[in-house]
Amino acid sequence: MVNVSIDGRETAVPTGTTILETARGLGVTIPTLCHHEHLSPYGGCRVCLVEVAPASAPERARLMPACITHVEEGTTVRTDTPRVVQARTFVVLLLLSRSPDAPPLQELARSLGVLPAEGSPPGRLADYLLQRAQRSEDTRCIRCGLCVRACAEVPQRHAISFEGRGMKRRVVSPFRKVAETCIGCGSCAFVCPTHTITIEEAAPAR
Repeated sequence: MVNVSIDGRETAVPTGTTILETARGLGVTIPTLCHHEHLSPYGGCRVCLVEVAPASAPERARLMPACITHVEEGTTVRTDTPRVVQARTFVVLLLLSRSPDAPPLQELARSLGVLPAEGSPPGRLADYLLQRAQRSEDTRCIRCGLCVRACAEVPQRHAISFEGRGMKRRVVSPFRKVAETCIGCGSCAFVCPTHTITIEEAAPAR
């Protein structure tokens, strides 16, 4: 067991526990987009950034992703400092400029004050992000990787994967063809937080 402090609340957790798991055990909310409790941690979206300070150097707090960072003895974690909020806001701005139509991302952006509340007129920044930012082919997919990991870890079919980098990154099947390994289990659609992936029942062959 290791002792850790999160937002001033002390607790002891088993070695190997992540900051996110520890925080949730204490009822402390840390936003996530690419995390799922039944899939391996990914640390891709970076909206779960928190300030982490080791017991040996409490003045040397670093920003770390809570979903993949394991607690250590005497670790002090802060989840809502100005530095954390600023970092999360920056990350959300980048994600929103690429995927402005993703509901979970919009909700997170509103909680950080990036977007106005529902029904309120947008400001200049919000108007740019929602209307004039560079658009990709799909403005709902947030490239969280949940579908890719679900396919690889649950049915272990590897029928989809990431292609490209940066703004051009997208989820595709191998060689952009119908994957022979796909069994239509729907795992990818089940974990998709934006419902970009949908399952439709095919008409029976005649």
